[in-house]
Amino acid sequence: MASAATVTTTKKRTTVLREAIMARRAVVVPGCHDAMSAMVIEQTGFEATQISGFGLAASILGKPDVGLVQMKDVLDMTWNIVQAVKIPVMADVDTGGGNAVNAAWITQRLLAMGVAGMNIEDQVFPKRCGHMAGKEVISAEEMAGKVRACAAVRDAADPDFIINARTDCYASMGLEEAVRRCNLYLESGADLVFIDGIRTLADIKTAVAAIKGPLSVNLMDGVTGVKTELVPIPTLASIGIGRVSIPVASIMVTQRALTNFFTELRQSPTGTLPGQTQWVPTFQQFTNFVGAAEYKVMEDTYLPQQTLTHKYHGATSLHE
Repeated sequence: MASAATVTTTKKRTTVLREAIMARRAVVVPGCHDAMSAMVIEQTGFEATQISGFGLAASILGKPDVGLVQMKDVLDMTWNIVQAVKIPVMADVDTGGGNAVNAAWITQRLLAMGVAGMNIEDQVFPKRCGHMAGKEVISAEEMAGKVRACAAVRDAADPDFIINARTDCYASMGLEEAVRRCNLYLESGADLVFIDGIRTLADIKTAVAAIKGPLSVNLMDGVTGVKTELVPIPTLASIGIGRVSIPVASIMVTQRALTNFFTELRQSPTGTLPGQTQWVPTFQQFTNFVGAAEYKVMEDTYLPQQTLTHKYHGATSLHE
């Protein structure tokens, strides 16, 4: 069977993502918070990744996901991530940067970058993480206008681009209103819908039966599910879920790993951890991971021999 990376060389990334979601087999789309985490997600075999707004807030600002990240920073990080991997990347544009006109402009920017899809939500700005208390939502009609505006841009540029319309009304208005909004957003042009903070498998099944299009489910860290029941992926596939996101794992794993390592280092009597290779890859493994060997090949190909001799003093690799 061909790998996801192989498939993306013969099909547009938008097409790859659309086919996976429309198959309703619960394609798992982990969240990344930077280019390196996206590369890890790709290299461990996942078919697609989504950029985590929660992760961006923590990694860029060291702040919670409460609407503090500027849209320019979101777009800059999105560009870096899309360039770093071959698998489809979904962007997280929160509330779309303003009204329907702003959301349409952001959609144009994402399409120009080669993004495969986007998440847009119906929270009042400043928004916050969907598993936090204190969320407010705009009217369903205002959000439907944003979706229509984004869909018009999609249809003109690349009909395979995925618009995932998220509602955050479940906590304050209940499942019935969440389902109503999802169907309205689908009618307005969304390809995929998402009830953030939905609690139970029973409610997920009810939503799947009532919603007239594919549903995305958010399992947060993939370990606890936070507010959502941690339903096994095969179960979600069996009921026809389109996409499963695990958006916050990458940033939370990073924080835990860094904390554990630097705690151990700080407590070491010598200030070092000799021989404890479980903490880190080798230097060569890491530089290979980020593609240093490819740049050495480029140097050997394009730089004058005299320059290479001066730079490397006889060394034939970066690790000598």
